[in-house]
Amino acid sequence: MRRRSLLLAVPAGLLTLAGCGDDKADKAKPKPSDSPSNSASAPPTAKIVAGPLPEITKGTKFGEKPTVAKGSGKPSSDLAVKTLIEGKGKEVVKGDYLQANYLGQIWATGKVFDNSYDRGNPTVFPIGVGQVIPGWDQALVGKKLDSRVELAIPPKMGYGKEGNKQAGIKGSDTLVFVVDLVGTFTDKSSAKGKEVAQSNKDLPKVGTNTDGKAPSIDVPKSKAPEKLVASYILEGDGDEVKETDSLLCQYEGVLWDGKEFDSSYKRKQLASFQLAQVVKGWAQGLTGKKVGSRVLIVIPPELGYGDQPPQGSPIKKDSTLVFSVDILAKM
Repeated sequence: MRRRSLLLAVPAGLLTLAGCGDDKADKAKPKPSDSPSNSASAPPTAKIVAGPLPEITKGTKFGEKPTVAKGSGKPSSDLAVKTLIEGKGKEVVKGDYLQANYLGQIWATGKVFDNSYDRGNPTVFPIGVGQVIPGWDQALVGKKLDSRVELAIPPKMGYGKEGNKQAGIKGSDTLVFVVDLVGTFTDKSSAKGKEVAQSNKDLPKVGTNTDGKAPSIDVPKSKAPEKLVASYILEGDGDEVKETDSLLCQYEGVLWDGKEFDSSYKRKQLASFQLAQVVKGWAQGLTGKKVGSRVLIVIPPELGYGDQPPQGSPIKKDSTLVFSVDILAKM
């Protein structure tokens, strides 16, 4: 079985490096984004019932790592869903990128096979579109943010008849999840950081709008810088980005003459990628920056595409690239 993990997703634009892979990521513990089904096949559906569901014995508050009792008796063959804490946020919509903390364990044994709480960072993934196990897609769309939801997922809505050997999940195992719904991102999301003065007249000036539309990028008539530039336009207050992180971003890319060559805004599709899989200028420029920020990145040719620009793109040999990047979340 070839795992299909959101955490290995890459942007649809021009940024990724051909032939890049991450063997370590392929060996990671399975997460709800590891689906056994083929992306082209229709996801299964199941009746949703109220229970039975195991009791949470510790960590009962939103955001706390829960301790969940082992399942008692025979689990339902249907998808069991219970809202433990009803949030007051907006409803999760099909196609949103959902940000959530979760713990997953096996019904029969109580064995925890994965949880995001210990990693200290919520997971982010598209919901309702076949990028996570079907039980998540069906149960979480329509729930409100700031809610805690408990799920008991039968095999057909989880990892199927094959199960997942790495996690010790058999094809007959019902899975129990506790999920805290933290936030959502859409193609209209923007960074919300504090505005930082743009005083260098020899650098492009980037718009500070946060309405989900592409910011303007005004490139000066001066000569392009020879070294990498990475500076805040809006400074967020989130965690600092590490070189090993995967990110969810909005971005606008232009050449030094101001001509647009790539834009997540125009595609109406957020970009998700590992920093190890994008051009060096992005990886170096975003490392150390805070989540929630908008960053100006000016990339000299040797840290971009050099003398090998992408075929069919407006990028020519030895082009300087200019980006506005909104760092929405860590994946």
